Amino acid sequence: MRVQALDHGRVANPTRPTTPPNMAWRRFAVIGGAALLTLIATYQMWWLLRGDGIDPLEGTLLLLFVALFAWIVQAFVGAIAGFVLLLQRRPLRMGMSAHGPLPALSTRTALLMPIYNEDPERLVAGLQAMHESLAATGQLDRFDFFVLSDTRRPDIQAAEAAAFAALRERLGAEARVYYRLREDNSERKAGNIADWVRRWGGAWPQFLILDADSVMDGGTIVRLAAAMQRHDDVALIQTLPVIVNGNTLFARMQQFAGRVYGPVIAYGVAWWHGAESNYWGHNAMIRTRAFADCAGLPQLAGVKPFAGTVLSHDFVEAALMRRGGWALHMIPGLGGSYEEGPPSLTDMLVRDRRWCQGNLQHGAVLPARGLHWVSRWHLLIGIGHYFTAPMWAMLMLVGVSIPLLHAGFSWGHFSLDGFTPTAYWREQDSARFIGVFIVTMAMLLAPKLMGYLATVVDPPMRRGCGGALRIAAGVLLETLLAALMAPVTMWVQSRGVAEVLAGKDSGWESQRRDDGTLPLRELLRLYGGLTLAGAVAGVAAWMVSPALAAWMSPVVLGLLLAVPVVALGASRVAGQWLRRHRIFATPEELVPPPVLVRAVELRAARARTTD
Repeated sequence: MRVQALDHGRVANPTRPTTPPNMAWRRFAVIGGAALLTLIATYQMWWLLRGDGIDPLEGTLLLLFVALFAWIVQAFVGAIAGFVLLLQRRPLRMGMSAHGPLPALSTRTALLMPIYNEDPERLVAGLQAMHESLAATGQLDRFDFFVLSDTRRPDIQAAEAAAFAALRERLGAEARVYYRLREDNSERKAGNIADWVRRWGGAWPQFLILDADSVMDGGTIVRLAAAMQRHDDVALIQTLPVIVNGNTLFARMQQFAGRVYGPVIAYGVAWWHGAESNYWGHNAMIRTRAFADCAGLPQLAGVKPFAGTVLSHDFVEAALMRRGGWALHMIPGLGGSYEEGPPSLTDMLVRDRRWCQGNLQHGAVLPARGLHWVSRWHLLIGIGHYFTAPMWAMLMLVGVSIPLLHAGFSWGHFSLDGFTPTAYWREQDSARFIGVFIVTMAMLLAPKLMGYLATVVDPPMRRGCGGALRIAAGVLLETLLAALMAPVTMWVQSRGVAEVLAGKDSGWESQRRDDGTLPLRELLRLYGGLTLAGAVAGVAAWMVSPALAAWMSPVVLGLLLAVPVVALGASRVAGQWLRRHRIFATPEELVPPPVLVRAVELRAARARTTD
């Protein structure tokens, strides 16, 4: 597994046998459609600003609007494609099927679970559930399990060894389940996997990557291995993991959003990505030879924290495998692939900070020689995701500043009775302003509506999510909570970008899985500043004009309520109340798949044993 060079190389075999038909037209429809809509919106905004010429502040507003509108509209156009595909219910790609007899396997597959300071009992429960699920398929002899530990804490290392020994005892001496503790955890998760590939990978034609919270149905694993076995041009098949086992309000909100809105987005991107899919780092089947030949990651040059180990390794590994001539596919309709989400907004933002640094690192990978243009698009989207937060903040500030300056605002005279930015923009061209605003908001919210419609027209999904009325209530509540959390997320992500650009490393901490609560003192430490900022902004806006305060109220309210909203999101009591009323319900919650039921039973049994 040699280290790949970024300064030379070329795309091998640009078209692969498993490439879907008409890919050029699909990509033209999505990218071209997004570009056309962005041009139209740009013209409308330019018309609003052109009155007395465009000054630097207005030029900044125009640039921010164009970048953010393009971001929104691409997701919108892709969601339309996904919505149509969901309604059509086409067969899965590459001859795969989510139902019917399981194919027979002739090759061996390794299941790899890289871990770092995780709860050992939790992960071995999931591992045992998958082992038993594979045994039920009658093809367990084709699979081997590896727990690849990078844990540094001695107490957890000892617990891992004990939990693994107990697992081997429960499964029997013939079970092919192995545990390895790496002495040197250089290069983090990517180095952990690469170490396995270099030392043992030659014995397994393919391997399945799992996170510590991953659980997959045995039938799904067999179907993935069979697809890899049938198509020798494919390096990676990525499933769409469903978020499960949420107990807090925030976790259940996330799993509901992923279940209702996620398929629309996933089907859309799979349709136009084709054989140049992305990789999300887990719940994916990978061809060992392709990974070993193409995915050895280099150390990035430059200054910290951009330099050094590639953190968000999955995007880069996918790009390098595609450069090597291999096909990569996402199959969102396969099912049977599960993961757990963070229990609170705080935990999500901690994880998001690591991803921010890793994705911004991709700026050094973007100019690499020989990458497929769709791979570069994946990297660019990953980078852009973290710049949208500061851009939204700047757009709001500039959008208020321009009307204030035109209204004669100054620090010596800042009281402007009846002032509101909306009135200023409507004076420029009322119909055009209202049209741009409505279209932008419609495109922003349309994927949620399409997800709702696709869910209610699918009878099993509609029943599994509690019925049309409860799904509608869930969509409305999720939208409201997301709007209240948006200012907090925007601030933390903007701060994260600034920290990365200033050279501050994110570190590498283990994730909390169940309990997202924090004491009031910690909540005030993390979010009290946002509450103070919201109060100052609200008072300042009121002093200028009560109408301006009303106009700014969505953002001000989100900042003022940061502490209680975050605390509410981390509440198991609120989450369980919603569960009893079947709000934020999902099919996996109401009728859990056997592999999830077994994993929960094993966790509960181990918890009773250790108490």
